[in-house]
Amino acid sequence: MSTSDDRDPIAPEDLESRLRALGEDLAVPPAPPPADLARAVRARLEDGRAHDGRAGDRTRRRAAWRPPPRVAAAAVAVLMAVLLGATPQGRAAVVSVLRFAGVEIHVGGAGPLPTGVPGPLPGERRVTLEEARRTARFPVAVPSALGAPADVRVADGGRVVTLLWPGVRLDEFDGTLSVVWRKELGEPWPDQVGAVGGWWIQQPHGVSYMPSAGGAPQEARVAGPTLIWQHKLVGLRLEGPDRDEAVRIALSVR
Repeated sequence: MSTSDDRDPIAPEDLESRLRALGEDLAVPPAPPPADLARAVRARLEDGRAHDGRAGDRTRRRAAWRPPPRVAAAAVAVLMAVLLGATPQGRAAVVSVLRFAGVEIHVGGAGPLPTGVPGPLPGERRVTLEEARRTARFPVAVPSALGAPADVRVADGGRVVTLLWPGVRLDEFDGTLSVVWRKELGEPWPDQVGAVGGWWIQQPHGVSYMPSAGGAPQEARVAGPTLIWQHKLVGLRLEGPDRDEAVRIALSVR
């Protein structure tokens, strides 16, 4: 008759899959205070020392097998995920980057929203719609849901065209090769919008322009909820309407 202590050790390949499953299913309390977490870990360590004598034989029996490097790496990854997710400081340090249609979105770890009055884009000037179409490096589209724009701006040598209506801003740009805009968001992650193949940012956030000549990004300004999508080879960011209205406008772009 055998006891639980005499069972065969878990095979390496089974251990790796179990560790990864643990990382996916592990439920972590929303925000345990770091001090409590440290005390809990110390208590477990001290409890382990008390059982060292009784566990000596079992340890020697199991010491013959050591996890291969990839299994150990999986264990470390699970532990890091738990520690990062267990504290507010850990969650704030994790930043994810989404690049889409000429826009680079940094999610997580965002600081306070920018202050001050935003300045114009490099070389920005007011033009007619026809002039903007002649100057732009891409075909300029107008959403039929909004009609003719009240104001049109072209900037950075035709890299960006901005169409304006009361309370609505639509930036169009060549987003196929380089990052044109950079956005700094806290949580939550943007929502994917299948109807237009884009992303919806629901919260106010900081946005800065990345000049085509390089160098430091333009001083950030506060942007409201924004829809980002791509029409053919043109990147677009629509700021002002709520989500449903923004999608309706985006679907009317021709």
